[in-house]
Amino acid sequence: MFKKEEGDSIETVIGPSVRVEGNFVANGDVVVEGIVSGSIKTEKNLRIGPNAKVFAKISAANALIAGEVQGNIRVKESLELTNSAKIFGDVKTNVLSVASGAILHGKCSAGSDKKSKFEKLDEVQNSKPKTSAPVKNAKAQGLAEKVK
Repeated sequence: MFKKEEGDSIETVIGPSVRVEGNFVANGDVVVEGIVSGSIKTEKNLRIGPNAKVFAKISAANALIAGEVQGNIRVKESLELTNSAKIFGDVKTNVLSVASGAILHGKCSAGSDKKSKFEKLDEVQNSKPKTSAPVKNAKAQGLAEKVK
């Protein structure tokens, strides 16, 4: 992550003395060392420094988080949480790496969106219409017909 390839766009840096409020959208790599409130979306890599504070919904291709994030995080490929990371929100990614000491409070979903055989079976069983059991004796049959 954060290796320069030919044709890559220049990184956007939100320095330690900068505070951004609103929806932040970028096509290239983004580095946050300051404070961001709102949302962050980048098509490439996101790095949140150890002293950064982010109060935002995050969307990125890859992310490395060392600071504090309050908000939901969606990363397409790889999310790395360092030992100083503090996450307060739900996380969804393909590959998750959590260092010892990182804090993660929220729901976590890592891996592909494919469902297991058990999840598929459960969906099939829950989607079938419920039918009533056949009535066994004549007296109960008469009561069932009256109810209809």
